[in-house]
Amino acid sequence: MALWGGRFKEKASIQFKKFNDSLPVDYRMAVQDIVGSMAWAQAIHEVGILTDDELKRLTAALAELKASVEENPKQILASDAEDIHSWVEIQLIEKTGDLGKKLHTGRSRNDQVATDLKLWCKESGGDLLFALVNLQQAMMNLAEREKDTVLPGYTHLQRAQPVTFGHWCLAYVEMFNRDIGRLKDALYRLDTSPLGSGALAGTAYPIDRNALAHRLGFRTATMNSLDAVSDRDHVIELLAAASISMMHLSRFAEDLIFYNSGEAGFVEMSDLVSSGSSLMPQKKNPDACELIRGKAGRVFGSLTGMLTTMKALALAYNKDMQEDKEGLFDAMDTWQECMEMAVLVADGLKVNRSRTLAAAQQGYANATELADYLVSKDIPFREAHHIVGEVVLAAIDKGCPLEDLTLTQLQEFSEKIEQDVYQHLSIESTLDKREALGGTSRVQVEKALASIQSGNEEILNEQVVGAPGKQQIQIALRQVKQRLNAQRAAAMSVRRARMSDVDNIHQQVNYWAEQGEILPRSRDNIIHDIQNFVVAEIDGEVVGCASLYIYQTGLAEIRSIVIDKQAQNQGQGQALVQYLLEFAQQMELEQIIVLTYIPQYFAKLGFTEMDKSLLAENIIEDSEPSPNKDAADEVAMEYILGQQK
Repeated sequence: MALWGGRFKEKASIQFKKFNDSLPVDYRMAVQDIVGSMAWAQAIHEVGILTDDELKRLTAALAELKASVEENPKQILASDAEDIHSWVEIQLIEKTGDLGKKLHTGRSRNDQVATDLKLWCKESGGDLLFALVNLQQAMMNLAEREKDTVLPGYTHLQRAQPVTFGHWCLAYVEMFNRDIGRLKDALYRLDTSPLGSGALAGTAYPIDRNALAHRLGFRTATMNSLDAVSDRDHVIELLAAASISMMHLSRFAEDLIFYNSGEAGFVEMSDLVSSGSSLMPQKKNPDACELIRGKAGRVFGSLTGMLTTMKALALAYNKDMQEDKEGLFDAMDTWQECMEMAVLVADGLKVNRSRTLAAAQQGYANATELADYLVSKDIPFREAHHIVGEVVLAAIDKGCPLEDLTLTQLQEFSEKIEQDVYQHLSIESTLDKREALGGTSRVQVEKALASIQSGNEEILNEQVVGAPGKQQIQIALRQVKQRLNAQRAAAMSVRRARMSDVDNIHQQVNYWAEQGEILPRSRDNIIHDIQNFVVAEIDGEVVGCASLYIYQTGLAEIRSIVIDKQAQNQGQGQALVQYLLEFAQQMELEQIIVLTYIPQYFAKLGFTEMDKSLLAENIIEDSEPSPNKDAADEVAMEYILGQQK
């Protein structure tokens, strides 16, 4: 059954229908389409299109359909509906009769699909962010395990200078950190709701589009209807973020493929991520890494395809845009699968430390140290570079490393070389001299990683200014740890609250109110303030909430922070606060306050105590202390945006 056809005298051909229909791809957005329909039903009820009874019947039918789809999404594929919007509407008409036809009032499939896709991207983005942080943590774990393992560093695939295996791991920690930033940026920009834009010119009904956006969990509504229905920048940005991250994963895979080769023999892959040869029984192939490397091209192809589809596409909606989902879905699935596989690879990696050390000792990796030694003897670097080149050539002719040349042999190239030269040519010396920020000093990487795991407060409180070289590495890696902890919290499933969360929020807030921890809030009050709430989820279940109450330009208060008893001590509270602080930053707020009985908790999150008497009267009145608490114990704290490091 098509939802159009009055204009046509003949049915579309079966061949065209198969070519035109998108249900086999966009069925994945069924839940998003149903949630969007629930929000739209509420919106048109508010402007008098639906009666209270009609809204109740439609909402109940949509909720029933949502539960059915969540239980068995593949049921949709048995239909011959044109797309997911048609399928949902057909199901709704079957459940409610002509009332189901009324839901589409003021709405177009153009703003529907744009909304569905953005909702899908928002939800999938949280899973991808979590996968990225898990991958970053896996590399930190590997760095900890191999913190003192010597590894030859390479340029041009030629042995250059020795590094530590931990330092190699932390290079990928940095790459994945940039990937996290790009993904978060993309998710922020796509967090605008197109619903209510109609086919291209906007809806003819006085819908409050910002309220509608907040009901769906978007930060705001789009500003231009033409752009809203034809914008696919968010698809391109996600594909670009995925492509750059897959490039990083491909480099990671290539490094390990080389390290795993018989010629290098630096690492051995776990049996869990390797395969054998059907002909050669001795073979153990690094197939997981090769597939990661190969799948990068698949993701790049999706980005190129989408850019080409959108190139020179006239406003507004065109059916070309139907090609946006297949490549996006495949790329996001591939990216997530590759990240999860990379974690398995890192967790099971076995490093041959004697082989990596022997390789680092070969190839004249200490030549730069000899040049630096000559510079310390007042020889200009360019001259020292030339002298060492001649020394290396002589060592190659003799078939020995630099440190095996006798002092007499070395002094043939410069009389300034003395007996103390040998202490500069050892692997230990080569590594330990790299003490500047970002260097590979083995001792400093070891100490820094130890401080990350032990939480050594003395080291964490060191100041960068005036710190000697050894401390610079500790500080740099401490910053990696701090950043990682923040991202782990941010990666937890925290999102803007929706109308469907009202009952969960009401139940949790009032449970803790009954315990005397916070003030109670009525269900109507929560409904009215739902756009100010965020919730935390575990496995799709809401386990906590918090709200941001704005008093005036620049000033807001974080309220009603609660976490379900069973989900405490997992970082969800911290994640909620960090989400609200980031949101406040985007809102250009300046000061965030809390009134709390646990100041030590908020101090760890960057809040500082303030004089409670400085707060305006209305703030004190709004935040009346719990009847089960002593008002004198309540502490006012503030967070000044832009000042925290």
